[in-house]
Amino acid sequence: MPQPPNPYDFLPSVPAFTVRSDDVADGETLAAPHLSGIFGVPGGEDRSPHLAWEGFPAETKSFAVTCYDPDAPTASGFWHWAVYNIPASVTSLPSGAGDASGSGLPSGAVTVTNDGGVRQFLGAAPPPGHGPHRYFFVVHALDVESLDLPDTATPAFLGFNMFGATLARAMVVPVYENKG
Repeated sequence: MPQPPNPYDFLPSVPAFTVRSDDVADGETLAAPHLSGIFGVPGGEDRSPHLAWEGFPAETKSFAVTCYDPDAPTASGFWHWAVYNIPASVTSLPSGAGDASGSGLPSGAVTVTNDGGVRQFLGAAPPPGHGPHRYFFVVHALDVESLDLPDTATPAFLGFNMFGATLARAMVVPVYENKG
């Protein structure tokens, strides 16, 4: 099965900065806690990974963090997580920050409903035998202090609103395959 391209290759080029994680790494397999218990994956806890970032532009006024699987068996991929209005003073999120209560998110941060219909991080749950899936964890440095989006906003709508406000991006892309 052909692999879809990096979805960010189709957006205007912006500078990169650095994101690191104690939990995930480029090309490495997601650990069980980052799989989806909500979708019935054994050992899955729907726990968002730790993320920390640096080297973003000085004019950054806020951040957004998203997780997207372009390899999902849909024409539109699958959004696992999207959070915006993270203050520019915040440069990390602890593991589990994306829980249903947003307990690890800074004040003012907003989580939108993902493609699984929940307002939290939804772990990996690709169909058995569908091959490896990539999970693009992206930190977006924005030139606005906040975005004013409706409560019904989707991750795609968030992306549309970030289009002209993105100064730079950092990403880490782990993988997971359900060999079923």
